[in-house]
Amino acid sequence: MSIARPLSDAVADLVQSLPLRAAGFIVTLYGDAVVPRGGAVWIGTIIETCATVGISETLVRTAVSRLVASGQLEGWRRGKRSYYRLSDGAGTEFEAAGRLIYGPPEAWQWRFLHLPADTAEAEMARLERQGYARLRPQLAVGPARGPVPKGLLAFDGDPHGALDLLPGFAALGWDLAPHAQAYRDLIDRFSPLDGLVPDETAAGDGAMAMAARLLLVHAWRGALLRDPRLPAAALPADWPGHAARALFHRLYAALSPAADSHAGRSFEGANGPLPAITPAIEARMAANKDKPDQGLRGTGLRTG
Repeated sequence: MSIARPLSDAVADLVQSLPLRAAGFIVTLYGDAVVPRGGAVWIGTIIETCATVGISETLVRTAVSRLVASGQLEGWRRGKRSYYRLSDGAGTEFEAAGRLIYGPPEAWQWRFLHLPADTAEAEMARLERQGYARLRPQLAVGPARGPVPKGLLAFDGDPHGALDLLPGFAALGWDLAPHAQAYRDLIDRFSPLDGLVPDETAAGDGAMAMAARLLLVHAWRGALLRDPRLPAAALPADWPGHAARALFHRLYAALSPAADSHAGRSFEGANGPLPAITPAIEARMAANKDKPDQGLRGTGLRTG
């Protein structure tokens, strides 16, 4: 039996509760549904998909123009039709984000950075945007992700000793309250979708499943990438990010068969219809599969 009406109601409720901007949602559409299918899509597909979440054609065209002007999208015409793809820079950025969005929690080490006195304030501001905390005017601590910034002295390592003191240490350096609230909001908004299994053969279910999945990815991406993503041992025992991650993986797996079937029926690229499934999509689903409890071990939380 089709569940198009209940799912459409859930999508309508999500649209009402989520702050959506056309440009940001379009980038989510590309990263989640277009890039794994080759990267290019007809603007009509963008317009139709955005319409399911209440974004008008006028807003879509304005946002696409701005994304092109900012170097995030590249466009061309073929006959009377316009096609767009993510620029190489934007694609690289979303690929890195995608490993966080769809995969398990990151492996973690602490990194202490000592900053030169003459550039300390500017460097500290940049590091804080990346999830670091200020310990002293010239000393920051945070995630050991990527290469050490040029000109900075770094010490990487794992904590030893009284690990039960880590949450208190983290609370001194990071204000986790807004991040915890973002995860609670995601859980409250998307929990009504839990248990819904769209019919992948029904066109209405497919369109709404795609809309729901894009909204899910958009909300999870926003909460996750703003979070400093501290290791589990440094987080409060009731950290809602664990439950939010479990819900994301569970819903993504449930919505994807209908959403991907819809893409295969309705998404148009420069060379014709886009495929429902590609190796990139299969790899993403394999990364998502059996991951709902990742990060929950030792937290006392359950996936359901």
